Amino acid sequence: MKLEGKTAVVTGGSRGIGRAVCIELAQRGANVVFCYASGEEAARETLSLCDAGRAAGDTGKTCMARCDVAKAEDVKALMDFAGKTFGRIDILVNNAGVTRDGLLMKMKEEDFDRVIAVNLKGAFLCMKEVSRLMMKQRYGRIVNVSSVVGLHGNAGQMNYAASKAGVIGMTKSMAKELGSRQITVNAVAPGFIDTDMTAGLSEEYVKKMTEAIPAGRIGSARDVAQAVAFLASDLAGYITGQVLLVDGGMGM
Repeated sequence: MKLEGKTAVVTGGSRGIGRAVCIELAQRGANVVFCYASGEEAARETLSLCDAGRAAGDTGKTCMARCDVAKAEDVKALMDFAGKTFGRIDILVNNAGVTRDGLLMKMKEEDFDRVIAVNLKGAFLCMKEVSRLMMKQRYGRIVNVSSVVGLHGNAGQMNYAASKAGVIGMTKSMAKELGSRQITVNAVAPGFIDTDMTAGLSEEYVKKMTEAIPAGRIGSARDVAQAVAFLASDLAGYITGQVLLVDGGMGM
């Protein structure tokens, strides 16, 4: 799954799964452009980890840029930057996401709107912008980060579940639109993963969730990153429109 000479754009790369994806792609030789909405210090840490993880003699580069993926002008600037810096974009990983949890009766409209704007509209804007370049290249790999919540739902996360289910629908639709141009579009659906989003959960809840996972452990961000790297590689050239669950069997 070597990616030398490929250029990848990763949204939400400053922490968690996004950071792990950036590091994984960099270790496999890809140029990586990742964006972040806030937290420049964390973004710079990702930058350093990517560069430190490259093999000796690897000439790949890592760049970072601030971007709110819910804003079309920000997304265009991000893709223009990546395209002008490296001449092409081979891989897009739509990872940027937020949560604003709450039961339906108490959920604020602005919390619903923000989650949909970042998680769903953001992926739409990025795919729309990058697809133009990939179609001209007649090559591309798009990997969208969904969630098992988008497949099974979760109490208190109606907005998040709706956004992640929408990502799956867009993935399948885009796979059909772009397949003839040698562009694959797939999604990964992480299960219970050890990230900042789960760090605040109680020990009792974590124990209960772990017991329900056939693999017997909580997933790591790298577990997801390796699945993304596979779908982004030439080994997955005949796989498109699929949702790969990275959940230790939790969703069975």
